[in-house]
Amino acid sequence: MPIWVIVLAAVSSFMLGGLWYSPLLFGKVWNDENGGVPQTGHPARVFGVSFLFSLLAATCFAHLVGPAPALHHALHMGLLVGLGLVGASFGINYQFAQRSVKLWLIDGGYHTVQFVVFALVFWLCS
Repeated sequence: MPIWVIVLAAVSSFMLGGLWYSPLLFGKVWNDENGGVPQTGHPARVFGVSFLFSLLAATCFAHLVGPAPALHHALHMGLLVGLGLVGASFGINYQFAQRSVKLWLIDGGYHTVQFVVFALVFWLCS
């Protein structure tokens, strides 16, 4: 997979996160479920590190689906990774931390959609 496609997937993930966690979609509920505590940390650091993690996720997913993936295969892998690996892992952690199902649905849902978007980007750019 060309590096520019991986970077494009990471950017798409970043844009999805901006919308997903905005007041337009789940931002208010997500903040309420996290106790309404304002986020701390320098925004440049938070966004920079988040983008690096998006880039890492896109790179790993590119290795899983391989070059020029078929649409069905890429989407299937996106659902498996997003829901089956990331979502389930969050579910375990959230259960022990006694976090709400609502919060798990928001965060797990984001990552499921993130990997499906990666799949679409990889398929469209192959």
